[in-house]
Amino acid sequence: MKTLGIIGGLGPMASAYFLEQITRLTDAETDQQHLDIIMFSRPNVPDRTAYVLDNTKPSPAPFMIDTAQTLESLGADYICAPCVTSHYIFGEIQSAVNVPLINMIDETVAALKEKGCRKAGIMATTGTIRSGLFQAALKKAGIDFTVPGEERQSVIMDIIYNEVKAGNPVDMERFFGAADGFFSDGCDCVILGCTELSVINNGQLDERFIDALTALAEKCIKLCKDSVN
Repeated sequence: MKTLGIIGGLGPMASAYFLEQITRLTDAETDQQHLDIIMFSRPNVPDRTAYVLDNTKPSPAPFMIDTAQTLESLGADYICAPCVTSHYIFGEIQSAVNVPLINMIDETVAALKEKGCRKAGIMATTGTIRSGLFQAALKKAGIDFTVPGEERQSVIMDIIYNEVKAGNPVDMERFFGAADGFFSDGCDCVILGCTELSVINNGQLDERFIDALTALAEKCIKLCKDSVN
C-alpha cells in the first residue's frame, strides 16, 4: 500500500470529515488494512476564495506548496487537498512536488460521468464558481451545467462561511431551498462542490447530490490500496 498525504485544515471540519469518509469507505476488516495517512492541518492558509476574487490578496500558494513538500519529505506517495477552491492553484502545487497531486474536480466529474448525469448544478464557493474550474471540466466531459444566480449564491456562501465554517448549525431548509433551484433549472444532479457542503451530506442527502469529497476519498483509497510497495 502507498501512503496518502493530506493538505488539511481548509477548513478543519471538512478535513476531519474527509478522514472519516476515507475510513468508512475503505474495505477493511482489521486496523492493518486501512491506509497509512499523513495529514498536515494548516488552517492559517489564506482564504482561497478571497484570493481567487482578488489576486492582490494573500496567496495560499506558498503555504500549500510548503505543506505539500513537507508531506512528500515525510513519505507521502500521493497528495490531495480536500478544498475545491484551492484547485485554482493546483498546477503551482503539483509543479513543486515530485509525487502525484490528486485532482478533486476531475474525480468529481468522472463520478458524474459514471452516474450518467446529463446536467449538473454547481453548488460551491463564489471563488470556485468564478474560477470556472468545474465549468471547464464539465464541458470537456460533455455534461451540461448551471450556476446559481447572485441571490442563491449569496445563500450558499452564507451556509458555507457563517454556518459550517463558523461551527453553527446548518439551516437545512435554506440549503434545500438553494438546491431545489438547480432542479427547477432542469438539473438531474447537484455537485456539492465545496468541502464544507460535504459535511452537510453526512447521510442527509439523496443520490441526486454528488459529493466532491466522497469522489476524492474513493480515488485516494483506490490509488493507495491498488499500489504495492
